[in-house]
Amino acid sequence: MSYEPYVLLMPALVLVAVFAVYPLVRSIWFAFNDVSPFTGEQAFVGIQNFVDVMGAPQFWPTMARTAGWVFGAVTFQFIGGLLLALLLNTRFPLRGIYRGLVMVPWATPSVLVALMWKWILDPNNGVLNGFLQGIGVVDKPVEFLSSSATALPTLVMVDVWQGIPLFAVMILAALQSVSSELKEAASIDGCGRVGTFRHVVVPAILPTILITVVLRLIWTANYVDLIFILTGGGPGSASTTLALESYLTAYKATDFGHGATYAVIQAVILAVFIAIYLRLTKKVDEAT
Repeated sequence: MSYEPYVLLMPALVLVAVFAVYPLVRSIWFAFNDVSPFTGEQAFVGIQNFVDVMGAPQFWPTMARTAGWVFGAVTFQFIGGLLLALLLNTRFPLRGIYRGLVMVPWATPSVLVALMWKWILDPNNGVLNGFLQGIGVVDKPVEFLSSSATALPTLVMVDVWQGIPLFAVMILAALQSVSSELKEAASIDGCGRVGTFRHVVVPAILPTILITVVLRLIWTANYVDLIFILTGGGPGSASTTLALESYLTAYKATDFGHGATYAVIQAVILAVFIAIYLRLTKKVDEAT
């Protein structure tokens, strides 16, 4: 028996163990313990942390906001990315340049994106308020990030702006791999453009759509920096998500046990979506 493959894989396995497995196991362990932030001493409390967290008055509103944040952002990203991919799949002048430029929002660091949008949305000197007032849409500056009614929708809008390029590029790559012979055959059989798209193109790009949606669900659910910089979870808790609540509880309230509990609850929820994705991809593979 050759051990060479295991030797070659060892560096990668060590990195995964150190930077992924160990933090995960430690977070789960913290969720079942009362951890002192000063001495690091731990007292096993069983499921008491989960009882405390899920019984807290802010838990279910935070869950609802997280669901609105994640599904709202990913839904609009998918719709915008699909439309943009269909546009970029057509022939027009300078198409190659536009295909490259479309990735700029996605390639921009999240912290820089947050700072840029904080300036754009500023009620006093922001470009957006100046534009809206200039064309007569509003009479006075809109407090996009300081109002409980607009904070979360504004964050969704910013995340949609940054996330659309990923969907566009992924779906565009899938569109370009669709067999032209199949599309031509469907056209000869009497399928119009809509029919060809529905019965030929969609089944071909569906696996790509599924994996991109699941990845964006996971990334958006774990997205903290954009919300933290733009609103800090406020005003009040109007834009606080489960991931941000975990961070604030652990590192601002120095309650590592309850902070880890929030993280574990979110991980379990995301695991359910991953299981759904695996089930759907299995059905797609069986259908094809």
